[in-house]
Amino acid sequence: MPKFDWSMLRALAVSGVVATVASVAVLPQGVAMAQSAVVRGLPDFTDLVDQVGPSVVNIRTREKASERSGANGMDEEMAEFFRRFGVPIPNVPRQQRPQRPQQDEEAQPRGVGSGFILTADGFVMTNAHVVEGAEEVIVTLTDKREYKARIVGADKRTDVAVVKIEATGLPAVKVGDVSRLKVGEWVMAIGSPFGLENSVTAGIVSAKQRDTGDYLPFIQTDVAINPGNSGGPLINMRGEVVGINSQIYSRSGGFMGISFAIPMDEAIRVSEQLRSSGRVTRGRIGVQIGAVSKDVAESIGLGKSQGAMVTGVESGSPADKAGVEAGDIITRFDGKPIEKVADLPRLVGNTKPGTKSAITVFRRGSARDLSITIAEIEPDKPVAKAVEREEKPKASAAAQQLGLSVLELTDAQKKELKLKGGVAVASATDAAARAGLREGDVILSVANTEIAGLKDFEAVVSKADKSKPLSLLYRRGEWAQYAVIRPLR
Repeated sequence: MPKFDWSMLRALAVSGVVATVASVAVLPQGVAMAQSAVVRGLPDFTDLVDQVGPSVVNIRTREKASERSGANGMDEEMAEFFRRFGVPIPNVPRQQRPQRPQQDEEAQPRGVGSGFILTADGFVMTNAHVVEGAEEVIVTLTDKREYKARIVGADKRTDVAVVKIEATGLPAVKVGDVSRLKVGEWVMAIGSPFGLENSVTAGIVSAKQRDTGDYLPFIQTDVAINPGNSGGPLINMRGEVVGINSQIYSRSGGFMGISFAIPMDEAIRVSEQLRSSGRVTRGRIGVQIGAVSKDVAESIGLGKSQGAMVTGVESGSPADKAGVEAGDIITRFDGKPIEKVADLPRLVGNTKPGTKSAITVFRRGSARDLSITIAEIEPDKPVAKAVEREEKPKASAAAQQLGLSVLELTDAQKKELKLKGGVAVASATDAAARAGLREGDVILSVANTEIAGLKDFEAVVSKADKSKPLSLLYRRGEWAQYAVIRPLR
């Protein structure tokens, strides 16, 4: 058989002469290729921009009290960028950062974000953090029309919000099927990074089902997302919205090649509840769970590492009444397999309270089916907001280095939350924000030391080695979890 000159084919491909070699193609000198070899150029996004661009909006917000003045002569939007992503403000020492001035309350500019038109009659979808705390929301269309928007509802757990403008005949987006989205597929984002309206960026899907939260299996991409892109759409090559751009992974506050988008199927489910009732209800069964390691799975006869191990059962909870025991491994919920521990809270959370569901548990070598009635999880209680007018947030030098301002809990709040002690987070920036802490959380212990109140908090934090990671146990809503505040290096 004569030898085929592959250099000729490579030269043709590079010059653009050869675009595709079919599954079985007859090549020079009679050599046939049995497998497909495709040489592709970069996609053209111009048609997508024309198609989807008019559906993307800019969102500006205003809030009470002028607490967001620019620092050191810095432009306000740039200062907001540093604040939102927990980055130290340049040329401003931590102890000299601007505090809330004592001024009469009035609406002040707060920030910018993005959104997109969900329905032709004026429902707009964005991120909850874009409109959180806003007294006024201004939506600007691509044709420069501006509307005051009404916040229909916002859900912090999924970071999804819906606002309404009084307009009709608007260009609504097409919602795509997230299950068809593939890793490596090209996607595009349109938004307002740093207030620059209608900016287009593109990249590929880096991963799906990325676990960064209890209720959301995020879409990970390498699309350039920066402050102001939040709430904008992630668009596939068919011109369909498959996600809402929500988060970035960053050590500097700027884009570093990793972005996260809320899957559109999850966002639509949340938006339907927000539009119908203004809030989202979620199910709960009252268990504490953990992952099942390979060694444990093999030692108890489960076989492979799967399911959610029950480490605790709340007294009187639906799980307790159904007969769930500590040590059980929940392997199925309503017929759906629990492949990893994060699957269970998502499935339970998306189940309507009051529903009778079936769960399968693996207990002492055998599987058992149990019937359980789903209860409703209580919404998060923003403790700090309830007392911020009564007491000024405390931020010692030690606490400031962590990016924390905290408040004493009142006796009434301790009783309501069924707590013996703790301090409420009034604000979390810098290292604390990067660790996941936010306003309304209640810190219960620091460095394995229980916190009774502000005095204990200050004492423990001031003695802590600032060069080492600091662990905190905190409560958000009903559940307690750990955060690790790491020093900047």
